Amino acid sequence: MNNAYDGSRDMRRAIDRLARRLPEPLEDLAWISYNYLWSWTPGGSELFRSIDNYRFVQAGQNPVRFLLNLPERDLLRAATDRNLLVRLGELAERMEQSLARPTNHVVSSGSVAFFCAEFGIHPSLPVYSGGLGVLAGDYLKETSDQALDVVGMGLLYRRGYLHQRMDLSGWQHEFWIEVNTDQLPAVRVRGADGLPVRITVPVWEGELAAHVWRVDVGRTPLFLLDAGLEENSPLERWVTSRLYEGSPEIRLAQYALLGIGGVRALDAMGITPGLFHLNEGHPALASLEIASRVAKSRGGDAEGLAALLAEGRERFVFTTHTPVPAGNETYDPEQFFSVLGRSVDEMGLSREQLSAQSRVDEGAADEPLGFSPLAIRCSSSTNAVSQRHGEVARAMWNPLFADKTVDDVPITHITNAVHLPTWMAPSMRRLLTTFLGANWERHTSDPALWRQIDEIPDVDLWQARCALRQQLVEMVRRQVVVDRLARGEDVALAESAFDAFDPNLLTIGFARRLATYKRLDLLFYDVDRLRTIIDHEQGAQFIVAGKAHPLDNDAKEVARNMFTVKRGLDLPNRVAFLEDYDLSVAPTLVAGCDLWLNLPRPPLEASGTSGMKAALNGSLNLSVLDGWWCEGYDGQNGWAIDGSVTDNPQLQDEHDAKALYDLLEHEVKPLFFTRDANGIPVGWLARVRSSLRSLGPMFSSQRMINDYVEQIYRPGRPY
Repeated sequence: MNNAYDGSRDMRRAIDRLARRLPEPLEDLAWISYNYLWSWTPGGSELFRSIDNYRFVQAGQNPVRFLLNLPERDLLRAATDRNLLVRLGELAERMEQSLARPTNHVVSSGSVAFFCAEFGIHPSLPVYSGGLGVLAGDYLKETSDQALDVVGMGLLYRRGYLHQRMDLSGWQHEFWIEVNTDQLPAVRVRGADGLPVRITVPVWEGELAAHVWRVDVGRTPLFLLDAGLEENSPLERWVTSRLYEGSPEIRLAQYALLGIGGVRALDAMGITPGLFHLNEGHPALASLEIASRVAKSRGGDAEGLAALLAEGRERFVFTTHTPVPAGNETYDPEQFFSVLGRSVDEMGLSREQLSAQSRVDEGAADEPLGFSPLAIRCSSSTNAVSQRHGEVARAMWNPLFADKTVDDVPITHITNAVHLPTWMAPSMRRLLTTFLGANWERHTSDPALWRQIDEIPDVDLWQARCALRQQLVEMVRRQVVVDRLARGEDVALAESAFDAFDPNLLTIGFARRLATYKRLDLLFYDVDRLRTIIDHEQGAQFIVAGKAHPLDNDAKEVARNMFTVKRGLDLPNRVAFLEDYDLSVAPTLVAGCDLWLNLPRPPLEASGTSGMKAALNGSLNLSVLDGWWCEGYDGQNGWAIDGSVTDNPQLQDEHDAKALYDLLEHEVKPLFFTRDANGIPVGWLARVRSSLRSLGPMFSSQRMINDYVEQIYRPGRPY
């Protein structure tokens, strides 16, 4: 992509403005700060922290905000630090080499435009909530690493996703913080007239206007639409205020802006994608914008919407991420068209035909409307995100293909994966570089590479794992003390966390979105058995984290019950809850835990990626056989709980809780605490090596992107 009005010139101007504030030896920091490539390039985060770690953390790890607010005396001091300047030069050279590579065109007809409602790039860009967004962020980073011709399209939520605070009872309260767009590593895209690129989408009874912001994720640009404009009404400005807003009407407006507005924004910038990748159903209305253009070029919608969608189908692919209803939202037709009716009418499309295309049963007038059926019908390819999810999705969407058996439903799968340079801790990356070679990260999908893990001596691998656990314990100690004080806990209880959380105990993590199907309550199913597992000199300690959606009171109740159980255990420092779990906490948590738990109710876990991140750092997984773990588990690289589906949830919970406690008590703990004469758990490390060898090549995003290119993007298309 090379277009004068795609924001690249605006990015250069912003970099020049920041550079003028910096002493000449530090000028490279300006362009580095405006490209998130620094965040996964070795030495990037460490460089900013070495200037002033406290201020960098206070700035939300946002380098632009950090440098804009850093006192001049500190800038001058940094500019005379020879060691810092050497490291700055090395970082700049690494990033320049990555950015200078020739583009790898995925399809010959143009860029791949990746549309998603959220993107988890970095803590300083709060336009994500959880797994879907982090996966989308990892996708963009990997496309940059492979120099692919890809652009991202999303929304700029000025208040982001919720921040979490728990009260004394354990009940979740939410608050939001509005971002200062002037200090983001982002620029407002301007057109040939020097004014911000502006697009409109008819929503409700008015015209929703939006500007476009550009964020550089390595070589991959991410464009974010922003309705927070003075010309919009307060209601319209709220459309890009909060991610996953509770109001269905606001969400419908968001998805109209994302889908229809996203296509219009790319057009306004002179970008003509060769392929649209719809990541979840939220942006499915993009297909209507393309269909309307075909219809208007022919003087009207004479052929009908189904024919128009079929004609544009080769330009769309769709990834479905969940079988859970919340990820496949449906709307009453009256509600749907109260928000989107004018858009549909002005595009010259039939409301009745759109309703039919948005239902599972086209003829069922009483069925609500959803974006997932529309996305499947408008796309040439639909894929699930794990092998088992593919099976679930084929059964789930079989009614869309009434002439086919479940096995013949045209839904394939590309199993999710994670961006290794983001999620493998720097110390672990350095250890693997020593034994796998300087260029090993270019070949992470090669199983032969990972077999060299066996060359790492036990003592080196164990020291690395202990160091990561120590870092986690230090973080937990600091945060738990603050969290308890903020809740109004007794000062002595709050302070006790700093000393009692132990870097030598088996440390177990459970961190994910607090939805009821994730079954956090399974961990506390039998309090007496849990006490025998943790209340011992060679015991375990648990770190729990996650947020419930503001309207999900059932999930909030699960969290509150956990607090009640914690108090009943009378072992407050063996179970820690980390509030406000986000990307600033997650890397240390997944790297430092010895064991990572995943306890979903099968078959509702489409994939899951947190366990993959833990595995890359030498943590072991104990998971229900659902989602990705069905493919990852081989009997030697972790532990598994049967993932069979039963008709009785209560019996299933009882069975799975017992299996969990049995594994922890009789297999996990004994293996972890059985040490040789040098104090090293040789058997545990053998399983760690097996995990790294088997899971490393399967679940790095390099493999995932290769699969998308070869199996989804290119089949049947010229390139």
